[in-house]
Amino acid sequence: MYALAQLPKEQLSQQLSNGLILLALGMAIVFLFLTILVFTTKSVSKVVRSIEKKKPAPQVAAPAAASVAAPAGNDAEIAVAIAAAMAKSKS
Repeated sequence: MYALAQLPKEQLSQQLSNGLILLALGMAIVFLFLTILVFTTKSVSKVVRSIEKKKPAPQVAAPAAASVAAPAGNDAEIAVAIAAAMAKSKS
């Protein structure tokens, strides 16, 4: 591999200009790709939102109050189970 000091000035300037051209070209391609990606993501998001607006909202039935509340006789059993679990975890 050549050291930079050994290269002729014309070849060195040519390589530096080629490197700068590649740098600018690469950055422009990445910028273009990211710009296209952002606009594509936004447009897909708008399409999905418009499709979601057209769909009817799912009907969720409210749970009955009797099924949510625990029977009164279970309170003593629950208290015993909690006490047993705490005693076992401490030992």
